Amino acid sequence: MAADSRIEIFCPNCHWEPDGGAHWQCSCGCIWDTFETAAVCPQCRRRWRMTVCPPGPGGCDISSPHIDWYHGLDALIEELVEEALPAPVAVCCAPNES
Repeated sequence: MAADSRIEIFCPNCHWEPDGGAHWQCSCGCIWDTFETAAVCPQCRRRWRMTVCPPGPGGCDISSPHIDWYHGLDALIEELVEEALPAPVAVCCAPNES
């Protein structure tokens, strides 16, 4: 992977950046930092598809798909695809022998 690949995490609506705090609560009662686990509750293992931007620490209280919080994924995927594709093989043909 290229050294300049950089994934940034911030709210797609207000651009608030998670501060590492436990601002999200699961329906099971667990409170955690959803970005430490890619939106999977560490207690009950429920995967959350939507993530609310927490208003307490300065967010906008708008819910968005969790994946939309990750910025820079397109460039990373492009780099990974380029690395995974084999180098083109030169097509060589034997000269026609008549």
